[in-house]
Amino acid sequence: MIQTDKRLEFDKIKKKWAELALTEWAKEKIMNTVPCMSENELTAMQRETSEARELLEKNGNPPLVPLNGIREYIQMAVKGDCLSILQLEDMEKALVAVMRLKNYLRRSKQWEVSLAYYEENLDCLDNLKEMLCQQIRNGRIDDYASKDLKSFRDEIERNERSMKEKADAVIRANKESLSDHFSTLRNGHICIPVKKEYKSRIKGNVIDKSSTGGTLFIEPTSVGKYYETLQLLRIYEENEEYRILYCLSAMVADAAEILEQNINMIEKLDFIFSKGKLSLEYQGVEPKINTKRYIQLEDGRHPLMVPSECVPLQFEIGKSFDGVVITGPNTGGKTVAIKTVALNCLMAQCGLHVSCKRAEICMNSNFLCDIGDGQNIAENLSTFSAHIVNLLEILKEANKDSLIIMDELGSGTDPTEGMGIAIATLEELQKSGALFLVTTHYPEVKQYADKKSRIENAKMAFDKESLKPLYQLIIGEAGESCAFYIAGKIGMPEEMLKTAMKAAYGKEEIPGTLKQVVSKSHLQKSKMPRIQKIRTNKAAQRGQEFHLGDSVLVYPDKKIGIVCQTANEKGVLRVQMANKKIWINHKRIKLHVAAEKLYPDDYDFSIIFESVKNRKLRHQIDRGKMIEEQIVMDD
Repeated sequence: MIQTDKRLEFDKIKKKWAELALTEWAKEKIMNTVPCMSENELTAMQRETSEARELLEKNGNPPLVPLNGIREYIQMAVKGDCLSILQLEDMEKALVAVMRLKNYLRRSKQWEVSLAYYEENLDCLDNLKEMLCQQIRNGRIDDYASKDLKSFRDEIERNERSMKEKADAVIRANKESLSDHFSTLRNGHICIPVKKEYKSRIKGNVIDKSSTGGTLFIEPTSVGKYYETLQLLRIYEENEEYRILYCLSAMVADAAEILEQNINMIEKLDFIFSKGKLSLEYQGVEPKINTKRYIQLEDGRHPLMVPSECVPLQFEIGKSFDGVVITGPNTGGKTVAIKTVALNCLMAQCGLHVSCKRAEICMNSNFLCDIGDGQNIAENLSTFSAHIVNLLEILKEANKDSLIIMDELGSGTDPTEGMGIAIATLEELQKSGALFLVTTHYPEVKQYADKKSRIENAKMAFDKESLKPLYQLIIGEAGESCAFYIAGKIGMPEEMLKTAMKAAYGKEEIPGTLKQVVSKSHLQKSKMPRIQKIRTNKAAQRGQEFHLGDSVLVYPDKKIGIVCQTANEKGVLRVQMANKKIWINHKRIKLHVAAEKLYPDDYDFSIIFESVKNRKLRHQIDRGKMIEEQIVMDD
């Protein structure tokens, strides 16, 4: 089913659909949606979608909430755990959402929509909601949650006020001994900042000191006597808060079953209303469902395409024919047409509205597709091999209740053999009794469809003047590829078209309609940039013909010399003459005797070209007696 969803782009529909839901349960249910196989259930699902859309249009969006964590809080309370203030606040918000949703559905009853009567399955739990509202406010337990809590907090406030007043009195009486003229809180104690040298003037406990040690933070004795009382009061306050939280958690636990029912109902309504929201997005309609193997789409559209840019599709299958073979030029919309039919049928069987003006759709046991490039790199299958594997799987699963679509049937191989495979496939599809739509370019397949009683040809309309597809499906007529016409209209010369006609049909005659548009001129070659090759130095190349030790004639005197240094990039060599070495261009010398005829392969030319001194130095370097010395060549 995953591959079918992807090939028909139902996965994209699901993604858009899930974005319209709020609860995680609804999102997960959407992503796991599969076609319904029960006619009664499917009829009910379609009715829910229609009613949800009607309420959305008449009563606006329902006050649904995500309910994140609420189910976990209920389970915690049932186990006897104490819920925190924030968790109980979330519980209160959930109950308020239940109340608002209940009111929304109650108002919707005026339109006599059965979906509105789900209101009776929601329980606001007013007592629990009111208790939570009264006792928890603004992230804390309210002062009036209990008389004891109010009493403890009032007493704490009085003690804190008395402590502050006593501290201020000490500050006023000892201004010259203080670093600052205000009290501060250190480790839970109210302290005054006293200069170190005046420590003895202030009676009390040193609680802290400054980083430099120059200031001591002292809790005056008159203040300290309140501290222990204040700490005890805070313990009483904390215990009373825990008692209240445990009581509220127990109330949540007592209402667990009803709360769970509320959550289930909200999640279900979230799922239903998400279908209505999706229908509004693509302006869908409720299809009529049948089990008589009949499909009719009036002004059908692909739901992912912009309506203003989509040419409506008129389609019918199942009454006088069970199979449709669609032909026509490339980019004519054949693939979009078959995907539009299959996707709308799949959506309808999942309880969604279809993107049509009107539709009647049959229930299908499965949706089988072979669309697009099926190349499987992991299994080392070519595109054609993968198509054959998929085709065989489809034929194995096909039955009288299947809906099958196949794009470019028999393509990807030798045309003659591909045509044979296409016809054999159609034979098997017809034997299965399934409804099927296929696209092809083979004229033999069109001829085959003409001869079969339950298979109908169809074509995608094409405007020959503008060379643009019209994206209109015409059932009952076979389409043309229009390849030669399009090529001629665009500018392919008559000579090339004749060659093409002869290769395709065995004759060079061009039809009259094509003669009117074909060009008689030859192809005009475009000027293209030339490749610039690396320019080689021919002089250097010719100079490389001479090797070390070659005996050469030096012109114009024709004196004999020996090459002692091969040619450089300019084609200049160095030649050992009778009493000197000279630099000379390769053009002024001619090979007399090659070195390979004069010397053995491993001959040491340094004996000829280097002095005795240099040879001794080189010998010493080789033996490691010298690290570095310049070797001077004799001139």
